[in-house]
Amino acid sequence: MPLPNSLKRQRAARWVNVQDARRHAHAALPSPILGYLEGGADDEYTLGRNTAAYGEHELLPRFLVDVSAVDTRTTVLGTDVEFPVLLSPTGMSRLFHPEAELAVARAAAKAGTLYCLSTVATESIETIAAASSGPKMFQVYVLRDQGLNSEFIQRCKAANYNALCLTVDVPAGGNRERDLRTGIAIPPRFGWRSKLSFAAHPAWTYARMTGKPFNLPNVRSESVGQGAGLPERMEYIFSRFDPSVSWQHAERMIEEWNGPFAIKGILSADDARQAAAIGASAVIVSNHGGRQLDSVPATFDCLQDIVDAVGDQMEVILDGGIRRGTDVVKAMAMGANACMIGRPYLYGLAAAGEAGVSRVLDIFRDEISRDLALIGAPALQKLNREFLRRR
Repeated sequence: MPLPNSLKRQRAARWVNVQDARRHAHAALPSPILGYLEGGADDEYTLGRNTAAYGEHELLPRFLVDVSAVDTRTTVLGTDVEFPVLLSPTGMSRLFHPEAELAVARAAAKAGTLYCLSTVATESIETIAAASSGPKMFQVYVLRDQGLNSEFIQRCKAANYNALCLTVDVPAGGNRERDLRTGIAIPPRFGWRSKLSFAAHPAWTYARMTGKPFNLPNVRSESVGQGAGLPERMEYIFSRFDPSVSWQHAERMIEEWNGPFAIKGILSADDARQAAAIGASAVIVSNHGGRQLDSVPATFDCLQDIVDAVGDQMEVILDGGIRRGTDVVKAMAMGANACMIGRPYLYGLAAAGEAGVSRVLDIFRDEISRDLALIGAPALQKLNREFLRRR
């Protein structure tokens, strides 16, 4: 049986860092679901480098600075946030906990930061809007069906979303070998080892069997057909990804949205310049968490070139590998306007639902505030590259 919420809160309150949340998530999840959360493409070289890259830079503090009042607030994508950690879009969050995206959106609102809902979320655009008073962004792809693209945009406008995020690094699916081995596919192909792991995690299995049905409600039945289940909806949406996507497609979406618009998946300065040229508000420096093309650079290693190319024209947001407040401080000192996390908040969700997500966000906010004091920067805006040194 699942733990009562009071026990989840007590357990999460004892976490002192993101790794604590990760350990509890590992204990809570069957191996196929854990592999889906933790895995990357091919040999997972990029997955590992995303986190390791922050260690290649050291912080150079300044002392005898008044840090009696530290300000972690900033503005990104036209929205004021309490600290510069935004929540990345992650698909199918119900895999990790029955509270799914609702828990994440509520925790983000309580923490005063922005949550980005995925197209392949298990809660709808409208449900998240009704459940969360905090700033919200919706993540879209360029699909073959322009009518479906427009439908998403109009639904987000009607639901008062603050921003739109276009993910551009999925012209084809990444080769995620962990998922191939454990049977995470459409439809699932679980072998006996995976089935044993489900049996060994009765709390997760019970919650899955007795909870809300698994669905992708942003893909409406009139698009995919009445009576369509999860496999049909997933097959439909993935079949609509357009490998012929061009900058002109993105430009049309920016014009139709006519509001804060981020392009996610940028790794080169040239692509960042092109994003600025077509009117994007921000680029999100991202390699999809190492889940698409392996052997691309760590996102932090791409940040300086992109900031130098477009930092005076648009916002630059860093996504990938962030596990500590010092990672965020290094990114901000390099010139990022904010950072995004995915796996860290999913660890919290898997281990303790909304309370776990809230605790992960509290950890990041506390670490950033303490790190700013220790580095001698009483506000985020005081950070610059003089606080950094390459090892």
